[in-house]
Amino acid sequence: MIKKILLGAFCIAQFSLAYANEKRAVINSSKVSDEVQPFQKIPKTVIIKTKKFKIRIDKQPNGKYLYQSWAANAKITSKPSMIISDGELIPDGTGGNYYFSFINKGFTYQVWRNYLTDSASKAPYTLSVSDENGNEVVNQDGFVVKQ
Repeated sequence: MIKKILLGAFCIAQFSLAYANEKRAVINSSKVSDEVQPFQKIPKTVIIKTKKFKIRIDKQPNGKYLYQSWAANAKITSKPSMIISDGELIPDGTGGNYYFSFINKGFTYQVWRNYLTDSASKAPYTLSVSDENGNEVVNQDGFVVKQ
């Protein structure tokens, strides 16, 4: 009789443990730390080129993003003309679009990732720069150089 009770308790413990592990796997897969959607991974580093700029965005160990830019014809191995740290990744809707936002001297730099657009010919990235009053001073499409 004692053997049957111990066997039953052991089976219940095993099933509970298996269920807990399954539940933890479901919870972990629903987190959105490095991904906007489970099927769209956000790269740790992306280099894009617009008409006037080369832009490199890197994820930092603290979870923030680093923006570096050069003139379009400059080599990326040279010193950047601008560096902005502590950028943030901001999801935009549920379709997978997102943008990186950086603030420097009153200007807001946003690099948009365009997954869902109203045009099939839309560039995969867009650089938008606004002044302190919210007026857009730069809006340029960007294409991936390296991801």
